[in-house]
Amino acid sequence: MSEWPTPFYDELIVPFLHRMPNLEKLALYIAVEQTTFLDGHSLRKDINHLPKLNKLIFNVRSFVPLLDLTHLLSNEEIQHSFTGLEDNHVICYVDYFSKERSAQCHFYSYPYTLRYYDNITNSFRSGLFKCVTQVSLFDDRPFEHEFFIRIAQSFPLMKDLSVVNRTGQQKANDNNEHFSIIEYLHLNELNLSDVDDDYVEQFLINTKTCLLNNVRLYVSYQSLKRVTHNFIRHATLFNCTKVCVLRVCGNYEISERLSKYFPHAEIQRFM
Repeated sequence: MSEWPTPFYDELIVPFLHRMPNLEKLALYIAVEQTTFLDGHSLRKDINHLPKLNKLIFNVRSFVPLLDLTHLLSNEEIQHSFTGLEDNHVICYVDYFSKERSAQCHFYSYPYTLRYYDNITNSFRSGLFKCVTQVSLFDDRPFEHEFFIRIAQSFPLMKDLSVVNRTGQQKANDNNEHFSIIEYLHLNELNLSDVDDDYVEQFLINTKTCLLNNVRLYVSYQSLKRVTHNFIRHATLFNCTKVCVLRVCGNYEISERLSKYFPHAEIQRFM
């Protein structure tokens, strides 16, 4: 799947498929940007031109702008569109991002076979993804502690995690002593450079998370400074000592206090 969605699915991908009538196996991994969602109806229409097809696996994500808010398709409507593809166990979900006025529809055949799983939101339905080592999370709704528990359980071999979320967690019932500590047994790269402070705390405070040794951490300097209370907070020190490379964005000096707080880290700047 390309990192960037294509706006030319109907113009390029569909005609390409139609030129292969003898195709017996198809793995369709694609991200699409257009005005309507791809769904089971469109997928079935496109493969009807492949009479010899006997094996189909897919991972399809479509992004659309929220121009019309009068009729928003539900997960159930999208799932129903896959009636007639009984040979495939299909997982699908729809997300609407009101702040960005955009939406995404993601559907895939299960079991999942790719090594990456991108743009996971709160709509994620769990499951076990033993092949996946690279994960990215995105939403404009808050990720709570229970969500990260599901992520750790669903991706037991996750090595690379990126989080994008500028909406803080709900803190009304936030009592760190009552959280179960999440262990990321294989995580060695963690990108928190585009998040609310709550998610930096989520991964650094020792009452919520236990990181592996030799983690590479990407983070905003100002966010890191606030969460660690200017690099003196005891509750975040333990996980910070496990960082081997600290890549920090922002204007700052590599102070003695910062260096001592990350005693095993090579500290680097990045934009």
